[in-house]
Amino acid sequence: MRHDPTRWGQPQPQQPEPWQQAMPGWLEEKLFDQRIVVVRGQLTSEAATGTAAALLTLDAAGPAPVQLHLASQAGELGAALSILDVIDSMAAPVHAIVTSQAGGAVVALLAAAERRAAYRHARFKLNEPRSTGVTGTADEVARAAGQHLRELEEITLRLVEVTGQSRSRIEDDMSAGRSLTAQEALDYGLIEEILGKA
Repeated sequence: MRHDPTRWGQPQPQQPEPWQQAMPGWLEEKLFDQRIVVVRGQLTSEAATGTAAALLTLDAAGPAPVQLHLASQAGELGAALSILDVIDSMAAPVHAIVTSQAGGAVVALLAAAERRAAYRHARFKLNEPRSTGVTGTADEVARAAGQHLRELEEITLRLVEVTGQSRSRIEDDMSAGRSLTAQEALDYGLIEEILGKA
C-alpha cells in the first residue's frame, strides 16, 4: 500500500512554484563572478543570511558596484532589515534592479540602494510587511508589536527620502497596498531608470 500523508490528516507537502526553485550552483557562481546577487522568492531570515554573506564577500573583494537583482513580492521585515544593515555598511555601492517584482519588505532593499532601476515589465507593490508569528504573554505580544511599528517607520522614512513623496502619502499607499508599473514607479520616484527598449 502506497504511503499517503493525507490519510492520517497530515498535510500534503507543498511543492514550490517553479520560479521559487533553487538556482543551479553553476549559475549562482557565474552571477557571483559578475558581482550580481539575486533575491528571489519569499525573503526569509535564511535567505537573508545567504544574501548578506554574498554582499559582504563581494564588498571585501573590491570597490566595484554590486548589482542586487530583486524578484520577490514579499518577505519578513526583520530579514529585509538585516540585509539593509549590510548594504548601509558596505564600501562598494549597491545598484538594485527589479527584474520581475518587488513588494512588501523587499521594497526596503530597493530604497537602500545607491542606484535603482527596473525592467519595463517589472511590478511593484507598496504594502506593509507582515510581522513574523509572535506568541507569548500579552506584554510580550505588545512589545513585539511596538518593535514592528518602529521597524515599519524606518522603512517608511527611507521611502520618503528616496521618492520625495510625503510621509502621509507613503503611509496611505502602503496601507492600501498600492501596485505600480515600472513607469509609475519611475514617476513616483521609487526607481531612477527603466531598462530595455520601449
